[in-house]
Formats: sequence, structure tokens, C-alpha cells
Amino acid sequence: MSLDRLNPAELSPATGFSHAVVASGSRVVFLAGQTALDAEGKVTGGTLPEQFEQALGNLLTALRAAGGTPADLARVTVYATDVADYRAHARELGAVWKRLAGRDYPAMAVIGTVRLWDEECLVELDGFAVLP
Repeated sequence: MSLDRLNPAELSPATGFSHAVVASGSRVVFLAGQTALDAEGKVTGGTLPEQFEQALGNLLTALRAAGGTPADLARVTVYATDVADYRAHARELGAVWKRLAGRDYPAMAVIGTVRLWDEECLVELDGFAVLP
């Protein structure tokens, strides 16, 4: 299995994501949207960085259950209820990503949304991974 991350010089510098990821492997794992819900189904964290950490941790827990690691992530989509707040916390969110998932960035997008399933949630992450 391999994930080749491509960041062409003709595009703006990729910071915290990869412009393209070419995946080859034998299994694709589709990861459902994860929010800041704890194991009891309660929303944790009152700030975007706190909720992002829980949501990313949940996504990585699901990935590990499928036999994957953060380096296997090919694509992650972030749904944020306040994109301006997301941008304002970009450094902090990047630090959370690096601590939990490392420096191998998948192809990513941030999508603004009016609200998420649980009204208290500020962010949701979904994605897919390619495993050997």
C-alpha cells in the first residue's frame, strides 16, 4: 500500500493538507462523520479546538478499529459551523492534528455548514483511508 502526496509547484503552498493523494492498496475504509461525542454520546468541549480534538480522536479510533493508522488517511473533510472561527484557530487545530495524526496530511477540505446533527457540535470530520 502506498499514499503518494502531491503538491505541485504551480499551486499555492499546501499548509496542513495535500493537494492530491494517489492511493494504491487493497482495502478502502470509509469513515463516518465524527463529532465531539464521548463514549456515552455526550458532546464534550465548549470550544472549537476542544471539539476538534475529540472529533479527530474519534475518527482515528474508528480508523484503528479497521486496522489503519493516521498515515493511511487519503481524504478528510471538515465541516465547521463557523469557518471564520476555524481559520482563527488554524494554528491550534494544526497542532492538535500533528499531535494526534502526525505530519502526513491527506487531501482535505473545510466546508461551512449551518449546523450539525447535534446542535452543540461545532465541527465534524469524515474521510477515507487506504489500507494494504
